[in-house]
Amino acid sequence: MMIFGITGTIGSGKGTAVQHLKEVGFAHYSARDFLFEEVMRRDMPRNRDSLNAVGESLRATHGPSYVVDALYERAKQVGDDAVIESVRTVGEVESLKSKGAYLIAVDAEPRTRYDRVLWRASDTDRVSSESAESGRMNIPACMKRADFTVRNDGTVEELHRQVDRILATVGRT
Repeated sequence: MMIFGITGTIGSGKGTAVQHLKEVGFAHYSARDFLFEEVMRRDMPRNRDSLNAVGESLRATHGPSYVVDALYERAKQVGDDAVIESVRTVGEVESLKSKGAYLIAVDAEPRTRYDRVLWRASDTDRVSSESAESGRMNIPACMKRADFTVRNDGTVEELHRQVDRILATVGRT
């Protein structure tokens, strides 16, 4: 079983990288979906502020790697190659790496990311200044710990080629 975690900036193309991994046979486990399950249980608004608040609450109660650990356990039970999307804390990175997982960071130029966020106009893209870099989350620190970094300023095909090179590097073709 091979596990990749995905981290990166808002609008960088993490979801597009994940979609490609799914197309080549990886099961997908989403931290966002995991947190939204809890947001719905708590009857909170469906937005990034709620995601951040729930994530902070779960991490404070269960430990800094709780979200990713729960998703890792789900993946382990299935036993297939998997990608865990939206690694957000250094604790999550450290936990994944201790289990032998690889971390891919996805980034793009700020203007490109901004244009993508405007284009997709999802509820979670309505970000308050307070939630932009909340509490224990530290995307830049996570990205610095990545095994691989993908620059996604070009086409989708270019992104796919970068992900394919990563797969070849780790021996999965």
